[in-house]
Amino acid sequence: MNALQSPHCMHARQEGRTARLLLSAAHRSSGKTTIALGLAAALSQRGLTVQTFKKGPDYIDPMWLASASGRACYNLDPYLMSTGEVLATFERRATDCDLALVEGNLGLHDGLALDGSNSNAALAVRLDMPVILVLDTRGMTRGIAPLILGYQAFDRRVRIAGVILNRLGGARHETKLRAVIEHYTDIEVLGAVQENLDLAIDERHLGLIPSNEATHANALIWRIGAAVAAQVDLDRVLAVADCAPLGQIDSPPEVPPWASGTRVRIGIARDRAFGFYYSDDLEALTAAGAELLPFDTLRDTRLPEIDALFIGGGFPETAAPHLEANSALRTQIRRAVEAGLPVYAECGGLMYLARSLTVAGRRHEMVGAIGADVVMHARPVGRGYVELEPTGLAPWSAASGANARIRAHEFHHSALENLDPQLQFAYRMVRGHGIDGRHDGVVRHNLLASYSHLRAVGDCHWAQRFVEFVKASKNAKPAGIEALRRAHGSLVA
Repeated sequence: MNALQSPHCMHARQEGRTARLLLSAAHRSSGKTTIALGLAAALSQRGLTVQTFKKGPDYIDPMWLASASGRACYNLDPYLMSTGEVLATFERRATDCDLALVEGNLGLHDGLALDGSNSNAALAVRLDMPVILVLDTRGMTRGIAPLILGYQAFDRRVRIAGVILNRLGGARHETKLRAVIEHYTDIEVLGAVQENLDLAIDERHLGLIPSNEATHANALIWRIGAAVAAQVDLDRVLAVADCAPLGQIDSPPEVPPWASGTRVRIGIARDRAFGFYYSDDLEALTAAGAELLPFDTLRDTRLPEIDALFIGGGFPETAAPHLEANSALRTQIRRAVEAGLPVYAECGGLMYLARSLTVAGRRHEMVGAIGADVVMHARPVGRGYVELEPTGLAPWSAASGANARIRAHEFHHSALENLDPQLQFAYRMVRGHGIDGRHDGVVRHNLLASYSHLRAVGDCHWAQRFVEFVKASKNAKPAGIEALRRAHGSLVA
């Protein structure tokens, strides 16, 4: 009998219950994402509906997890989201699945807060789910026992249901580890995965390369799924996944759509250079009244008919020659900014809108809408959570109040140089680096471009407020945009 058909979880979905588990590790770079991908793929191939989640701020892992499960992956971020929002997001997305699989970030007990309140462990307790630990076993034998015992004893509220041994050196290594774990602990070994470089996903400075860049990504996910299915006891994984009722926690209801009046058309860059978008943020844009029209910065020579632009993050440095070669689109975007078209850009989008992008000493011309040059660096310039204080100069505000601070995050190895002294900024940095350690958010006409990535959670309503600004701009019909429409045809609706 399948574990999800056991008396414990019989007809779980029909009864408003869902099997759930959190996959974590002792420390980062333990191969946790590969195991999570393998579980999602293997169980999906069995015919189960797997809803994946990623803890913390991350674009890349969710892209892979979504590909593995065939469903959008959602982020659960205790720093950017209230506890109620975390719970409500989990419950809304987990209502129609057989298994809710949460991949943690960092190590089980790691996080910003000294008390561990924003750690993976705390999230597991809040969501009332068991934890499976992925252990990087390279160079380990008897030492694995005190490691497991320590994790079990550190916080008794955390239910560690089993371990998956990863990166094993061979059958003999596995036998030794199993014997040690059985002798010294009461933990169950749910799987033992051998080191296999053929299953590795290439990495870049922010982690794994995005699945939209990886060639044969689906084939790689299938191979990972097959390897995990062969080396992990999937029935036992399903058996330890707690089948708890949904809707038992007093959490806020889903935010109603903001949409009112006519809808607006927002062009969104979606290609191998730009792909960093949160699923729920895109849904918030749609709920607010936006129709999202994807375009390819590498191939398309013209924008679709639009009322605004959204260029998210990504790795434009990996496609800099191709971005430079598409001069027709770059020129059109620059003219659109100068004419007052509402444009929002984050990180990679900011880099693309600058004058130039220098990679490994080679300069590439970019859009030129922002008076600055971008230079790539070997080490991170800004990385982690940020806190922003609005200056009041932005064309629209993501904050609830004029002086309200905004929590966001940044991950970039680039910096702006040769800044136009006339540049204005939307934010003062309270925490984080931003553009120069003191400011972030370049403002020019109706353009707002920042290194900081916003999320439409907590008190940050960026998606709704951006759409409302686009609607207002469309209704006002600025003379500059009207003139641009006449001169260049189907640039804006």
